[in-house]
Amino acid sequence: MKKVFSGTLFLVVGNSGSGKDSIIKAVLERYPSDLKSIRLTQRYITRPPSENEENISTSPKEFRKMSKQGKFALEWHIYGLDYGVPIEIDSWLKKGHPMLVNVSRTIVKKACQIYRNLKIVFIEVPFEITLKRLKARARESGKRLEERIERAKKNQKFSDADFIVDNSEELENAVNQFLNYVISVVKGK
Repeated sequence: MKKVFSGTLFLVVGNSGSGKDSIIKAVLERYPSDLKSIRLTQRYITRPPSENEENISTSPKEFRKMSKQGKFALEWHIYGLDYGVPIEIDSWLKKGHPMLVNVSRTIVKKACQIYRNLKIVFIEVPFEITLKRLKARARESGKRLEERIERAKKNQKFSDADFIVDNSEELENAVNQFLNYVISVVKGK
């Protein structure tokens, strides 16, 4: 049976380097204060901390322990790393808060089986731009970078998206698209 909460869970998907974190951060800053407050959760990731991402770094052993204890609402494994979304999102959704979560497209089908009030937002960027961004951010190298580049090349579209944000031009345009969509969904309740 699906979890039914009054708050909407917005799953944000897009290729590595598509600008998900930058867009999410700007949407949080500009979200209207007269609406039910919006929430963002940090993900647990089995890699060292990064100054470019606000995630909680954990060891693979600790991640497995947390998983067994039911500490994650959603979890997936990709690029040799484990990712987990804390179960606390359920309490915020239950209170009616919209939640933004940066996830892999590999978890979307599972998330749709778990949550009813869910929207999938795809951040779309042409491959040439994605390639430049991936190389510029220098977070990965060697085989890991090649995996991300290959995956981006194969996944330029996402047919399961409820909304597509075009982030091929100015970041401001993408932020406005996403913010307007979130506001329309929240007000439409």
